[in-house]
Amino acid sequence: MGLKYILTHPGGAHKDDLLACALLVATHGIEIHRRDPSQEELDDPEVAVVDIGGRHESENLNFDHHQFPRDREPTCSLSLVMQHLGIYDDAKLFCDWLGPAEWFDARGAGDTAKWLGIDRAVVSQMVSPIDITLLRRFANESHLKPGDLIWEMMKIIGEDLLSFIQNLHDRLEFIGEHAERWTIDGEHGPFEVLFLKRTDPLPNEPSMGMERYVERIGMNDSMVALVYPDRRGEGYGLSRYRDHQGVDFTRIGDEDDVHFAHARGFVAKTAATDPDRLKALLKIAEAVK
Repeated sequence: MGLKYILTHPGGAHKDDLLACALLVATHGIEIHRRDPSQEELDDPEVAVVDIGGRHESENLNFDHHQFPRDREPTCSLSLVMQHLGIYDDAKLFCDWLGPAEWFDARGAGDTAKWLGIDRAVVSQMVSPIDITLLRRFANESHLKPGDLIWEMMKIIGEDLLSFIQNLHDRLEFIGEHAERWTIDGEHGPFEVLFLKRTDPLPNEPSMGMERYVERIGMNDSMVALVYPDRRGEGYGLSRYRDHQGVDFTRIGDEDDVHFAHARGFVAKTAATDPDRLKALLKIAEAVK
């Protein structure tokens, strides 16, 4: 569909409306007007109306959330645009910042702090000068078009966000095809390891996405370690899953085929490639409970 332009509200800007507009800019390359919409524009399926207008009609490209009931699951205009683009489920899985952004925009800083289990002051302490500058500069404009600095920056942000979500989606599919779950019979009981086979070609960052994959398969509570191809050699890297204390890789530092074991015990590198040998190293690395 050929779109004419994006409309969003004038005045103060928030992360919600900026990112929602950035995704639409990256997808359609169209101008942004910051003003109230007319009835004709709300009814026009070739005008995207974001965070204003009191209507959510994806087929008409109206993406406002302010009319939703107060007790609805926290939802913002960014959520609605992501749903329209078909990336919301992946974004919820991959983008740790999305849930807090939804809560902050829909419920405010106080409720967001309670939901996160943190002091209210921490919310303000986490605000970056990057956020402040982008939002202030965006808020100061009434019309943004290709070639304008803020429009071009928003396009980059939208493109990078779309690329991140798509690439991580593809990466998890790749891991699902090439990974194995190992149950290691340790001295203190069995523990779970995710092993990623070596492929040709090898991904640039072989371990990327493995933690997200563990989340996807619902093994957060039982996974202890990850094993993945070493991008700098023929062997494998071994690391703790989210710093799980069930393994300590300093315990394999003296093994002949281990050429690196971090002094903090969270990662090691080995020349070993045989699965049986890798499992043996994991058994040696089992931490005393």
